[in-house]
Amino acid sequence: VFMENQDRELRKKAYNQFYTAFEQHQHTLASLYAGSVNQDVFEMRARGYSSSLEKALYKDKVPLSVYHNLIETVHKNLPALHKFYALRKKILKVDELRHYDVYVPLVKSVEMHTTYDQAVELCREALAPLGNDYTDILCNGLKNGWVDRYENKGKRSGAFSSGAYTGYPYILLNYKETNIRDVFTMIHEGGHSMHSWYSSKNNPYLQYGYTIFEAEVASTFNEELLFRHLLNTAQTQEIKAYLLAMRANDILATLYRQTMFAEFELKTHELVENGTPLSAEVLRKTYRNLLELYFGPEMHFEKNSDMEGLRIPHFYTAFYVYKYATGISAALALAQKVTQGGEKEKADYFAFLKSGGSRYPIESLAVAGVDMSKPQPIQAALDIFANLVEQLEKTSGIC
Repeated sequence: VFMENQDRELRKKAYNQFYTAFEQHQHTLASLYAGSVNQDVFEMRARGYSSSLEKALYKDKVPLSVYHNLIETVHKNLPALHKFYALRKKILKVDELRHYDVYVPLVKSVEMHTTYDQAVELCREALAPLGNDYTDILCNGLKNGWVDRYENKGKRSGAFSSGAYTGYPYILLNYKETNIRDVFTMIHEGGHSMHSWYSSKNNPYLQYGYTIFEAEVASTFNEELLFRHLLNTAQTQEIKAYLLAMRANDILATLYRQTMFAEFELKTHELVENGTPLSAEVLRKTYRNLLELYFGPEMHFEKNSDMEGLRIPHFYTAFYVYKYATGISAALALAQKVTQGGEKEKADYFAFLKSGGSRYPIESLAVAGVDMSKPQPIQAALDIFANLVEQLEKTSGIC
């Protein structure tokens, strides 16, 4: 909350206090993370793999090229990210863009009040390209028993979709009518639930569970369709600017940022595999180099900004975060195919939803018409981000 505050001094103070606390424990944190990486490397060698990455990808039969293509393609498209940060500097009207400026909203406030029932109908309208069968099942579930809708005493925060083979794909929400992001959360979790619905209806028990690699595709696909619908029906330029900024930030966080995290994991494991111990100094230097590469020349970092690399809990489950980046890339590519294609493209997408765990994830997405072993889906997603930045630049006077 403090990092999103419009008061820049408050953001700076919160940032410095936050990272100072981590820095006071940097050697303990470095030792803990080094222990996790050393364990990965030991298991890799004990089981005869050529690298920790190969061992991590083996279970899902994901080619090494998927991981490397992701990083290489994102590197080629860093100028669009740097342009976004230059635009952020311009909109915020600051002499120097600092790391504590990256979370404050570019569009300060837009009033959008959406009741729960109105949100369900927005989902129905946005997902119309998928046909009535899909929207009727989902919207009936959203209104009649699939969802724990609102905040309550003792209820956990956030949102998730969860179900069993023979039950409904239940959804937990903490829906607020004044936050348009909660409509995105609803349609996101609805994507998970419909993926589970089709998987369980079309596979035996042992083959209905899909992998994490595939899990974010159906949910992010739904978000993209909602974004396009809201942008096309936006009644004011302020709402349009708000939606563009929100979507650009979401893709940045899921595609660019998770790829930076994935590259850090790759580098730390390669260091240990090649005999270099992971001290706090080595980890911080490695992470700072990536910060400077990804954020570009407009960003100015604090001395302790590289402590961010020692506070990410996902790093203790090695080579996991790249799945967020590949997931959103596949989802955006499929959204393009389905909305711009015909019945075949829609049928291919449903074949993916119905495949469940009957295929390896790369094979499952290939059924939908997306080859994640090639850089093209990543490039297509990055092209969408670049286009969002261009559109946002045209509306920057409203921000």
